[in-house]
Amino acid sequence: MAGRKTPAFRTVVDSRVESVHTVRTGTADGSRIRLTPYDLLTGPWYTPLTFFYRGTLDGAALRDSLARTLRRYPLLAGRLLRDADGGLSVLCNDAGVRFTEASCPEPMREYGHLLRAQPVVGDVLREVSPLGVVARDTPLLKIRLTRMRGGGSVLGVLVNHSLADGGSALAFLESWSREHLGLPWEEPSHDRGALEALGRLSDRPQTRDDRAFAGVSRTRRLLSTLRPGLRRRATVSTRFGAAELAAMKSEALQALTDPGDWVSTNDVLTAHLWRVLAELRGHPDEAAQWLGLVVGAQSVLGDALPSSYWGNCVTKSWTSLPAGELRGRPLGAVAGDVRRCLRSNTEDKLRDEIAFLGTWRRRGVSRHVMSVRALDVSEASLSVNNWSRFPLYRIDFGAGRPFWYEFPDLPVPTVHIAPTPREDGGRDVYLCLSEPHADLVRSSRWQERLHPHAVPGLAA
Repeated sequence: MAGRKTPAFRTVVDSRVESVHTVRTGTADGSRIRLTPYDLLTGPWYTPLTFFYRGTLDGAALRDSLARTLRRYPLLAGRLLRDADGGLSVLCNDAGVRFTEASCPEPMREYGHLLRAQPVVGDVLREVSPLGVVARDTPLLKIRLTRMRGGGSVLGVLVNHSLADGGSALAFLESWSREHLGLPWEEPSHDRGALEALGRLSDRPQTRDDRAFAGVSRTRRLLSTLRPGLRRRATVSTRFGAAELAAMKSEALQALTDPGDWVSTNDVLTAHLWRVLAELRGHPDEAAQWLGLVVGAQSVLGDALPSSYWGNCVTKSWTSLPAGELRGRPLGAVAGDVRRCLRSNTEDKLRDEIAFLGTWRRRGVSRHVMSVRALDVSEASLSVNNWSRFPLYRIDFGAGRPFWYEFPDLPVPTVHIAPTPREDGGRDVYLCLSEPHADLVRSSRWQERLHPHAVPGLAA
């Protein structure tokens, strides 16, 4: 492990705009689709995703296939409107998607963990601002294609988060890819009512206590919004190979003593990261360390929702341990805690949350609902978002699959788990931490602490 290389800071891909297009389908029924309370939780921010290709993408061909794909995704070509009760709707008027083409005077570089790039979507701060979206002629999907000197392309994608969670955003991109390649793909369901119809308040006190969301005053919401910005953060990426994960899981399984106990590879990886970061933060033994798990609700609701439901359908569950106990417990025991936290997301809990959120929207105060731990965002909490099963490296537009994908920095302590480019059973992990902690993680000592199971000679 002594030779493990230190992850690099981000670099900037300089480019100049050559043309800007509005992509439309040519058809619109003018319907107005009311967004669900799950959609409203995110606010009209944008999620920036960036994909790096060694081949050169054809902008005109991309626009043609995008227009065809949007016929089945009319919300992305629409515009956001405010409802009378403070909620949001999308007017499916085919106002269009912004497609920008740019060029970079530099050749494509070997982007990856040792050479990361800022999300290549133009002026990020301007693009992702939610202030100029609602009741404006602002596209809800923005594409930026950058061609590199000598070949290679960078595809930047901005999807308005109020329309889609990460899984749905990637489902759209995979649909676009398949349409571009002439392959069949599943029709998405935009029936937001199918989700809201599942709402049912629970009569179980424990279920109500486990709600991921709570109503707060305007002042408390403002404080929770401003607080993360008071501390500067940086993202460090690192790779866990398949053999390394297998060794880690083997260690964890040996600590499970009850018959039928089981943990997944992602449970073990999450537990390991939680333990290491608790050690790095160095809080007193009695200090609570909170772990939040972002969970796709659709897998729990099962057949109650269409399999192709498209929108925001994500909840969260939390668990905590005293810092000393977390640092000292066996890996398998902590992984068991992670698994129990995931299992707390029962159908009863999700139906209760849907009904609870719907109640706040009907009262016209949906903007006062947020995560129950939003006010406790600090260096004692960690949110984990697992995208390891998403098709990040299957977004092929005729020039091969991407060789690297960039995840945006976030304003709160976050762990983002993704597949590797080769989809070989390994995991790429993005650690969004305070700048001092990010600096520590980059050091050789903490790289070795992160990778005690690494196979010699295979360090990323």
